[in-house]
Amino acid sequence: MEKKVYLNGEYLPLSEAKISVLDRGFLFGDGVYEVMPYYQGNFLGFKSHIERLNNSLAEIRLDLPYSVAQWHEILSPLMDNTRNQYIYLQVTRGVAPKRDHLFPKPTVPTVFAMCNDIPPFLEREHGIKGLTIADNRWARCNIKATALLANLLLKQQADDEGCGEAILVKDGYVTEGSASNVFAVVDGVLMTAPKGPAILAGITRDIVLELARANQIPVSEQAIPVTALKTASEIWVASSTREIVPIVELDGEKVADGKAGAVWQKMNALYQAYKQQDHV
Repeated sequence: MEKKVYLNGEYLPLSEAKISVLDRGFLFGDGVYEVMPYYQGNFLGFKSHIERLNNSLAEIRLDLPYSVAQWHEILSPLMDNTRNQYIYLQVTRGVAPKRDHLFPKPTVPTVFAMCNDIPPFLEREHGIKGLTIADNRWARCNIKATALLANLLLKQQADDEGCGEAILVKDGYVTEGSASNVFAVVDGVLMTAPKGPAILAGITRDIVLELARANQIPVSEQAIPVTALKTASEIWVASSTREIVPIVELDGEKVADGKAGAVWQKMNALYQAYKQQDHV
């Protein structure tokens, strides 16, 4: 059976969902998105994802006043509560009469959502390789914008070098990954970059910090010097669909002994248990 998607108030077979070529999301990347994991009947961090969506919408001056409950009602029919899935939700500034840089008046947003299975990420247990690359993106990375060309190029550069993620560096400090947030265990403290326009603060990032503080793992939200990665006992990346993944090799050199570390083992167990709880 062909899967259904949501488009502007309708639930349609994927093959029947059509968007105008004049949609500003297509022409300009003028829109924002969210990716929300769903584990066998339960959204993880749903309220936090909607709060971040609303923050992104406010940053790009696009008004879409749906409540958390309304979004839940819209998205729930797409899900299969027997599977691990994620929702991709995208909101653009909609269709304009012509291609013009100025915002159309009136603005009627295009709202699109679909679900996909979360595939098993077999590399999680053994870790992946990382590559440090200069962060050449724009200055408002806190907006979860659909215009991801810079991220795609950075991710592909890492893949070309046989690495699973690009670790981005600006002015000597780690910002984030091309599609993740970065953590490092330095002198026994779990460090990650602070919230701000230099990073897209992930919901998984926030859950990791919450779990760490509740389980006596020392944490610090501060800029990580790229030089500190060379002596870090552990490096991780975190995202909604890959969860928490150890980096076991960075720039061709092993991280510590080249294996997933003890702090990651503890955090991964805490996170897997957290997934089984009921969340809003």
